[in-house]
Amino acid sequence: MLTLLEQLDKGTLWRSPGGIHPPEMKSVSNGTAIAPLPLFAEYLIPLPQVGEQAILAVKVGDEVRKGQALTQGQGVGYLPAHAPTSGRIKAIESRPSNHASALPVLTLVLESDGQDKWCELNSASLDELSPAEMVKKVQDAGIAGMGGAAFPSHIKLSPASEIELVIVNGVECEPYITADDRLMREHADDIIAGVGIVERILAPKRIIIAIEDNKPEAADAMRAAINRSQMPAGLVRVTVIPTKYPSGGEKQLIQIVTGQEVPSGAIPAQLGILVHNVGTLFAIRDAVIDGKPLIERIITVTGNAVSEPGNYRALIGTKVQDVLDHCGFRAAEAQKIIMGGPMMGYTLANTEVPLLKGSNCLLVPNGLEITEMPPEKPCIRCGECAVACPALLLPQQLFWHAKAEEYDKAQSYNLKDCIECGCCSYVCPSDIPLVEYYRVAKAAIRQQAEEKASAERAKVRFEARIARLEEEKAAREAKAKEAAEKRKAAMAGGEKDAIAAALARVQAKKAAQGQAAAQEDASPTTPSSDSAADPKAGVAAAIARAKAKKAALASGGNSATADSAQTTENNGAKDADSAESENLTPAAEIQDTKRAAVASAIAKAKAKKAAKDADDQQVTAPDSAAPASPLTDAPAMDDKAARVAAAVAKAKAKKLAAGAAETTPQDVAVQPDGGINPEEPAAPSGRDEDSPVDEKAARVAAAVAKAKAKAAAKRAQVQPESAEVADIHSDTQAKEAQEADIQVTANMAGDTQHIDTGSEQDIPAMHHSGAETLAVLPSDAEALKKARIAAAVAKAKAKKAAKEHE
Repeated sequence: MLTLLEQLDKGTLWRSPGGIHPPEMKSVSNGTAIAPLPLFAEYLIPLPQVGEQAILAVKVGDEVRKGQALTQGQGVGYLPAHAPTSGRIKAIESRPSNHASALPVLTLVLESDGQDKWCELNSASLDELSPAEMVKKVQDAGIAGMGGAAFPSHIKLSPASEIELVIVNGVECEPYITADDRLMREHADDIIAGVGIVERILAPKRIIIAIEDNKPEAADAMRAAINRSQMPAGLVRVTVIPTKYPSGGEKQLIQIVTGQEVPSGAIPAQLGILVHNVGTLFAIRDAVIDGKPLIERIITVTGNAVSEPGNYRALIGTKVQDVLDHCGFRAAEAQKIIMGGPMMGYTLANTEVPLLKGSNCLLVPNGLEITEMPPEKPCIRCGECAVACPALLLPQQLFWHAKAEEYDKAQSYNLKDCIECGCCSYVCPSDIPLVEYYRVAKAAIRQQAEEKASAERAKVRFEARIARLEEEKAAREAKAKEAAEKRKAAMAGGEKDAIAAALARVQAKKAAQGQAAAQEDASPTTPSSDSAADPKAGVAAAIARAKAKKAALASGGNSATADSAQTTENNGAKDADSAESENLTPAAEIQDTKRAAVASAIAKAKAKKAAKDADDQQVTAPDSAAPASPLTDAPAMDDKAARVAAAVAKAKAKKLAAGAAETTPQDVAVQPDGGINPEEPAAPSGRDEDSPVDEKAARVAAAVAKAKAKAAAKRAQVQPESAEVADIHSDTQAKEAQEADIQVTANMAGDTQHIDTGSEQDIPAMHHSGAETLAVLPSDAEALKKARIAAAVAKAKAKKAAKEHE
């Protein structure tokens, strides 16, 4: 069995399924040579022409030259746009696109200067360039497939697999179009030079130039060019194939030449086959050798509505309206203006659109050539569309699903394999524009795919953002945790010990200062073992003892002050116990020290006031006792006590009047209840000799005693019971002095101490002296008794001192 290469050398051909034989109509334009178009005033260069989006390299007002790159970009699919002629950038704005929809697209408007000056070109020799450099020059020139698909040529020249066969497509099967035919006739040598460049890049085993049998002049020209070239013998050969539409399709041509079918979804490179159009090879030669970018192409202008049909060399970006005007377009006769051939072309809605790199024909038929499309009729299910389909699809099912917008079901019938050749529409007896339905369905599917891809990209960005935020949060938490652990470790280590030591030093210093201040205010005492163990309790106890002793000494035995001092001492001990049970901070210790100082000051003030009040009481006692208190306010007195008091008063008066020294208070005994028994002698004064008595106080006491004796004698004459009342009044004055001392202490202490004298319910008895009322608390009964005894003792001491002084 012969191999594929051997079959190719023998010229073996295979048949392709489907296809039709429409009228060729090529003679309208192929009889004249290619003619150049003149320079026009304005050119339109759509920026997103082919490949990926790019960045503008010029701005409005810039001067550009012919062949200058207008965009910059990167990426595998990027193709730059070039200036078709020299001139000035007039505007960059939206203009209608060269598409059946005429949707606006960003367009660069170039105003020609008429000079057509080229930019600097980089020509090179093939021997100086590597295959990779050749491919780069093809990309920089912006070359795309010029057979109509406009696929980037540099991608085809960089296949992932090894290429064994290169097919040069010179079939040009569509009616009316003759651009490739005239190009092969006039520029066969340049096309073969382009073939040589491809051979250097890909190194295939065979190169087949396929031409339909209705172009014998082109086939002869190509054979002659091959013979003139330096190509290896047997590497390149011309193969003439039968005329049939659409034998010029890439997959159909491969099947005709090799007998192999490209699988659905696959590309020819996977079979080791590559297909290039003759116009593309001509542009590759100009780009690699001369350094010219793709700024012009051959376009067929044909149809009965133009006066000068033919093939023209047109600059890419030339407006369709300018081309039609140059060729003698008769608008009244034109039925429509079609971009492309009658089978695969589309009707233009606007003639103010530019020619593109894939624009190979401009068809302007009149009403006799192509009639208006008749109205669509229901499908009769004849199946002619399926017979004519070269891709072996089911056009009828595709039509139903496309019309119902069931695009997923249409995809299941391999809608993507439709080459939009128009054979199904051509043979349909119901005049259904099947290709238009397929194009709409493909556009909708592409839009859905783009939206899905955009949503996926947005999802990826969102997930990436969430992941980034989570990482940042975790990093912050880890950092905070690490810092906390460091602080904890530092506090547990030397820093914590240093702080604790500093606090201890401050605490000890404050306690020492408070103890020193308390010792200065109080008399020297020997601290107990408890005080030594607890400095705060010792200080409080010492302050309380000092206050009690000072108050007792200043008041001369005033029991009220002593009781107050005792109460203060008890409170101090209680506070010490409380402080001992609580964990005081240095601030609390400072507060306790301040309170101790305040208590010491209060004790001093109380002692001074008590001494002063005692002196005043002794001086003013006779005067206050002189007026008789209302007897109605006094309680009923015992008759015996009254008589005893009257007798004592008379005896005192007689003794004083006579100047007898024998009649002294020491003869009178003081009863434990505060009364006086004249029958019993007074206790010797020597029992209190250990208590110091100030001489001034003794003289004052003696004077007070004399005055009281005179007053008592006077009252005894007026009313026998006045002696008992005087004694009661004297006791009342003593208690008032005691209560005044307690009240002064409470007032001076403020918030530090508070003395509650009780409510009216707690008062068991009342002593009245004039308008004054004194409440005696049950808890003060013992204190009152002691006060009476102390008053009697003081009187006796005063008389004895006065006697010794005389």
